[in-house]
Amino acid sequence: MGRIVRGEHPSGTSLPPEPALCESFSVSRTVIREAVKVLQEKGLVQVRQGAGTMVTPPSMWNMLDELVLGAVVAEDETLGVLDDLVVTRRLLESDMALVAARVADQETVEELRALVDLMDQVVGDPIAYRKHDHAFHDLIMRASGNRIARGVVRALESQVYNTARYTGRTDRQLCAASNQGHRRICERIAAHDPAGASEAMFTHITEAWLVRRSDAGEPGRLDR
Repeated sequence: MGRIVRGEHPSGTSLPPEPALCESFSVSRTVIREAVKVLQEKGLVQVRQGAGTMVTPPSMWNMLDELVLGAVVAEDETLGVLDDLVVTRRLLESDMALVAARVADQETVEELRALVDLMDQVVGDPIAYRKHDHAFHDLIMRASGNRIARGVVRALESQVYNTARYTGRTDRQLCAASNQGHRRICERIAAHDPAGASEAMFTHITEAWLVRRSDAGEPGRLDR
């Protein structure tokens, strides 16, 4: 998979024949055939009768698949894939924050406030902060009732949550600044202000990522 993602086997070309792959990876033909089946399931190759195993264009790859997304992120020096992930998360979570502001009951609001206050207390502990940060966002997603959108966000983040390229810098000052964004979101939900909650979530996710990302490439994909 890594060789395909790196472009060593460009789209539209055939993978080497089985004997060559067996020799290259020091495995049996059975292992190679199983591996090709996996690649086919994930959309990276197509097996064509008489034409061999063809590498497909990236547009056909299953980017929600754990291995595919992980491999693409690892090879993407521009961080464009992570930018796209953040844009997707921002779109979905902004809408869920909008709905949450309409429907959240007092218990949910109090839970959100408690998490924000707790994060203020642990800004010096990045691991604890990230745990409560995740709980804050997940509570809003659950409050929205949109199980599909929540599932997509959770699936995407689960593949990159612990990677340094996604988490970036996590010092005390940055955690404190991030939590100000959480507090604004909480205030808008508590005020039952759907548009305000959506905008606060959009701004928070954008600003938090721009701070965390490195200087690789241009974050133009985030512009709206």
